[in-house]
Amino acid sequence: MATKLPKKPPVAPAKQPHHDDGNSVVMERRTQKVKPPQMYQVVMLNDDYTPMEFVVVTIQEFFAKDLETATQIMLKIHLDGRGVCGVYTRDIAATKVDQVLEAAYKAGHPLKCVSEPVDL
Repeated sequence: MATKLPKKPPVAPAKQPHHDDGNSVVMERRTQKVKPPQMYQVVMLNDDYTPMEFVVVTIQEFFAKDLETATQIMLKIHLDGRGVCGVYTRDIAATKVDQVLEAAYKAGHPLKCVSEPVDL
């Protein structure tokens, strides 16, 4: 059985306001301007072996394009040798490239896809 009362914790002394002599320098807070992230375009490259239908389905599946837009991109790839499928941030563009290359590999097609920085 305890016979002593618990001690109260010590109270910190009140701080006195800091007086300066007027020679101090006050810096203003500047708002930082944040640049938007560098964007990358995902480009599919033409080859003579991958079927056009596979390219259209791949564009629809991985780039969420409708049939007409996917067909137009496929024709641009076929006629110009390359076509832009979408513009994304670096990580998303790299993921899209990996998805396309893996799908082409699994289907046995030599389809190539790369990401390139977009010049503003």
